[in-house]
This record gives sequence, structure tokens and C-alpha cells, in this order.
Amino acid sequence: MYGCDMSRHAALSPSRAKDFKQCPLMFRFRTVDRLPEPPSLEALRGTLVHSVLEHLYDGPAAARTEEAAQGLLLPRWNAHLESKPRDRDLFEGPAHLETWLGSARTLIGNYFRMENPTFIEPAAREQFVNARLASGLAVRGIVDRIDEAPNGALRIVDYKTGKSPGPRFQDEALFQMRFYTAAIALSQGKLARRTQIIYLKDGRTLTYDPVPDDVDAVVFELDSIWNAIEERLDAADFEHKPSRLCDWCHFQENCPAFGGAAPPMSEEGAAALRTAKGTAPAEPSDEWRPAAHRRPRGGIQNSG
Repeated sequence: MYGCDMSRHAALSPSRAKDFKQCPLMFRFRTVDRLPEPPSLEALRGTLVHSVLEHLYDGPAAARTEEAAQGLLLPRWNAHLESKPRDRDLFEGPAHLETWLGSARTLIGNYFRMENPTFIEPAAREQFVNARLASGLAVRGIVDRIDEAPNGALRIVDYKTGKSPGPRFQDEALFQMRFYTAAIALSQGKLARRTQIIYLKDGRTLTYDPVPDDVDAVVFELDSIWNAIEERLDAADFEHKPSRLCDWCHFQENCPAFGGAAPPMSEEGAAALRTAKGTAPAEPSDEWRPAAHRRPRGGIQNSG
């Protein structure tokens, strides 16, 4: 049974947890030390396409056409530049910008080959989810879209602007959806019926249908990840974990795997990571379980 030390208010998001699993030292550089990373046009394009798909659902169902979505592209880009004008400097000139916007238009067009938004009424878009495990660990993230059927069944949807993963990497890709499923179940008392990752680049959808034991498994995994992070914070020692993903890492000059040396760990960053800011989320809910399978009120037990 998990403990109930509610003095712990550390927080994990899907991206933080994924970073640590991929490479503890990269996690430290990104989350504890907050070392600067060069901006990415791929990430910026993802932000823009997400914004278009979010605001597409502002209008009535009949107006959610591909033409309407494409018409949102430039207004959403201009709105982004109002808050982050320096992103204009990422482009080498008007032709470069137009090519980049064209690649975003292609992704938006692909969306309409995968879903018909005139038949979808989202219950939430860009929804912040915030839950706390029985151990006290907070889990937080932003869900692209939550659909609710007339019978109350939930579907969690995430948009990706890259390609879908091969079979070997699908379970890793679904970690984010299992995370969101657990956070919503624990905070809102509802177990999602289905989750979907929509890959706009190659037009494929990855689907996962949760069951109650999945939530227990995610809770156990997240507590284990946090315990491993805390051990490394205490020792001020995060090891590197070389893999093929190192080719895309922006911290190579600070990594021993590439002949670099890590700077001293930020004590301020470590303290900030241990303490989540803001209002503590609600106590874990157990209402999403079938009544015969609900856990004792003292805590959620590991299904293993």
C-alpha cells in the first residue's frame, strides 16, 4: 500500500518523467539546471498546429471545415508573434517562413483525413489536469482534447505533428496517455474509455483503451520515477544514459559521453523541483473503479 505523506508536494509531468526515463542527466540539465536550449522550428510548428486545431472548435460544427482551419493559420501565427516576437528571427527570410507555414498547412490538411470535426463536440481543449498520488506526489499535464459521449464515456486525444512510432516504440509513446488517464481518474473520478494519439505527419492513429489496473501500474511507476529522481537529487549525481536519441540532444557539450563536463547541479533548481508551487490538488479519487474493486480509503494499493 502506498504511504500518505502529504507533506510531499513535488510534481511530475509526462515530459519530465519521459526525460528522466530517457536520460537522467538530460533531465537534470533541462529540469533542474534549466540550461538554455536552441529553439526548434519543429516544436514551433507543433505549437502553431495545436493552436489551430484548438481554435477550430470555437465555432459551430458546420463551420469546422478544412478551409476554416487553414484560414486560422496566419491569425494564430500572428497571435503567437505578439507574445513571442523573437520567434520571427528563426527564419532566414520570407521564403523560408512561407515554406515552413506550408508544412503546417499540410499537417492541418492531414487532420481532416483522420477526423471529421463536424461530428465532435469536445468537453475540453488544452485542459490542465492536476492530481495527487496517495504518496503526495503531484502529477500534472495539459491534455489536447477530451471528448465526452452522451453516456459519460471519456476519450482523451493528443495531437502529434511527427510520424507515428514503429511497433517497438508504441508502448513508450503511450506512456503520456497512461499518465493522463491516471491523472484524470484520480482527480475527476472517471476512467477514460479510450485514448488516441493522432499522428498528423503520416495519418496514423495509436489507440489505447485503459482498464483500472493500468492506473495502479502508472501510479507505481511514477512513484518509482520520483524516488529515483530524489535519490539523485540527494547525491547531486545524475548519470548519463547513451542511446541513439543522443544525436538529437542539445546538451552534448556538457555530457561526459561526448567528452564534456557537467556543471555543478543547481541547488535552487533542485529545491524548486522538490516543491510544487500553487494550490495542492485534491485527494486521490477512487470513484472511477467498479465498486467491488475500490481500494481501502487508507491509500491505493499496488495491483501487483
